[in-house]
Amino acid sequence: MLRFSRWKVASVILLTVLTFLIIAPSFLTKETRDEYAKHLPKWVPFQSVVLGLDLQGGAHVVFEVDSNDILRTQLENLRDDVRRILREERVRSLAGTVAVSGRTIQLRINDAAERARVLTKLRQQAQPGGVNALGLATPAIFDVRDNSDGQIVLSMTEAGTQERIRRAVDQTIEVIRRRVDFGGTTEPNIQRQGADRVLVQVPGLQDTKRLIDLLGAQAKLEFRLVADPGYNPADVDMLNEVERSADGTERVTATYPVEKRVMVQGEDLTDAQPGFDTRNGEPVVNFRFNIRGGQRFGEVTSQNVGKPFAIVLDNKVISAPRILTAITGGSGQISGRFTVQQANDLAILLRAGALPAKLTVVEERTVGPGLGQDSIDAGKRAAYVAAALVIFYMLMTYGLFGVFANLALTIHIGMIFAGLILLQATLTLPGIAGIVLTIGMAVDANVLIYERIREEAKSGRSIISALDAGFNRAFATIIDSNSTMMVAAVILYFLGSGPVRGFAVSLGLGIITSVVTAVTMTRMMIALWYRWKRPTTIPI
Repeated sequence: MLRFSRWKVASVILLTVLTFLIIAPSFLTKETRDEYAKHLPKWVPFQSVVLGLDLQGGAHVVFEVDSNDILRTQLENLRDDVRRILREERVRSLAGTVAVSGRTIQLRINDAAERARVLTKLRQQAQPGGVNALGLATPAIFDVRDNSDGQIVLSMTEAGTQERIRRAVDQTIEVIRRRVDFGGTTEPNIQRQGADRVLVQVPGLQDTKRLIDLLGAQAKLEFRLVADPGYNPADVDMLNEVERSADGTERVTATYPVEKRVMVQGEDLTDAQPGFDTRNGEPVVNFRFNIRGGQRFGEVTSQNVGKPFAIVLDNKVISAPRILTAITGGSGQISGRFTVQQANDLAILLRAGALPAKLTVVEERTVGPGLGQDSIDAGKRAAYVAAALVIFYMLMTYGLFGVFANLALTIHIGMIFAGLILLQATLTLPGIAGIVLTIGMAVDANVLIYERIREEAKSGRSIISALDAGFNRAFATIIDSNSTMMVAAVILYFLGSGPVRGFAVSLGLGIITSVVTAVTMTRMMIALWYRWKRPTTIPI
């Protein structure tokens, strides 16, 4: 009970000091924090707790999904499917080409037998099968019409187009959520508005331009070869290499003839992380492919050693390095004279995946707290009153041991806020409710220990024996109760979203820190007190 080695005492003191150093910036103004941050290394977590939309407001942007872009992509995919069917059926009587005209695709097959086989395949593909969320059959994507002169006309149906738009908006919402809330703790408000609009609100962010840059980029990554001299213009896209300055402006630095054929696509990426080039220290993005992408990347680089390989993002060349040797490890590096912030944003975009269609900004502004100042003040008062009552109760009931419990409780609250800062989590009003709940849980552990010590002392045990038995025998009960609460917090985090996740994060942090403070720190303080005072009775 009384054997606390010096390194254990030093570790507890160091942990306490680090806790309050981490939360100290929260008590400074933003201007003061920014001034101090300029003189500190980037890895030092010198930042304050981020408040949620309901407590401080943030950026508000409404995007509109480009339905014309969806239709154009749908027509291009359908044209590729038609060409695939023609190859599979070995059609030799095709007159002309497969042409796209408005919302239709037209082709002419002179041979009746070949035309019949193609029509059968096309009509099967026009009915995708399956049911939607309402249990209704998925509408046909396109209509197939066979003219008497051998012409086949595929027309996009209105129902099929609207279904594709709905799916594209759903996919857009998920991609935006991964980009904004990649850690699961930012708690943005992302919701559909109407048929083709998405509302995005991010707490604490006042720079709507950066939010638009992060979310508006389609992030369609492609790896394509630079065309050899004497190329066919029909098989080549002339793409600009751009360099983006720190303020976001772009400057064209070169133009490359890039083959239209995509060698490897960004959808085969499994991870992308910002880093630094070991040769020159410039910010880069390190990426890794899945098995399919890694194999394809290795084949392309081994077959084209010595050729320039363009890295294309949204039809703009990031860089076009020359392939010096085959890259078979399934990983690589993207460099392009990035700033640290640009490399970090690009990594987020690549990890989140590409948008299914272009986004247009309809509205952008900043918003105030969603709850209103009265509700915010009421929530603060509730937290202060709850903490004051708990502290008062522990002092009146347990005297000196209550002081120890209250000191541990103060460190416990500090650790929760330090954890929120390190996780870059957003504190909302439900999160404050989770903290208030863990305050009660933390002192509940002390109550269990102290009451057990009282019982042991009344049964005739010595002071040392009663103190030791109180902590040891209450420990199992404390672990059991906190474990069940931790299971509930984990379920809320993985199954919930938004404020529910905020509540789960603060509750989970509180459970972990309460075990440390209520057991380890309180026990250490009582042990040090006993060794210093050598009391003859227990003051509870």
